Amino acid sequence: MALVRAGWLWRQSSILRRWKRNWFALWLDGTLGYYHDETAQDEEDRVLIHFNVRDIKIGPECHDVQPPEGRSRDGLLTVNLREGGRLHLCAETKDDALAWKTALLEANSTPMIRLKLIHPHNKYLLSCYSAGAPLAMGMLAGAATGAALGSLMWSPCWF
Repeated sequence: MALVRAGWLWRQSSILRRWKRNWFALWLDGTLGYYHDETAQDEEDRVLIHFNVRDIKIGPECHDVQPPEGRSRDGLLTVNLREGGRLHLCAETKDDALAWKTALLEANSTPMIRLKLIHPHNKYLLSCYSAGAPLAMGMLAGAATGAALGSLMWSPCWF
């Protein structure tokens, strides 16, 4: 899966409300994963962002959260999820927080397209007429309508 944005953010734990520094990765499929380090090998958790974010507040808008020790309030992010959960994050700077907000909002609203990959060494035969019975019935109805309209065109000649 393609990576949209990655970087270090502080995350507030849900139980003890302590701040922990994690490597965050926003993926193209609309998921936000956080890891212990930059290698992204050991994933702590993954949050579905795609069509799941209600709103995102940054900086002074985050009233109920205190930033980690030594960090500015301008870097705070609060991600409110539709399921009722919240994700409290803190970036290094205000610009980083704004960039993360923009990336998360884009991931929330971007439609996903899943492509079916075909293996290059296999042969796949696809029918040109894949519609089947509905296509045949449509053609029959069209032919019958054309014949009926065509016969009505000759009616003035009969009188």
